[in-house]
Amino acid sequence: MKRVGGFACFCMAGGMIIVFFLPNAFIQILVIVILLLVGYNLFCC
Repeated sequence: MKRVGGFACFCMAGGMIIVFFLPNAFIQILVIVILLLVGYNLFCC
């Protein structure tokens, strides 16, 4: 189940990278980084 959650976090972060090209906001960048880290930890560990 952790792998599924990690994969979901990777997918959400990937979708938010597309949003990144819209008007910039610090919170968007912060959420992308957090989701990538959480997704990596859940999927790979």
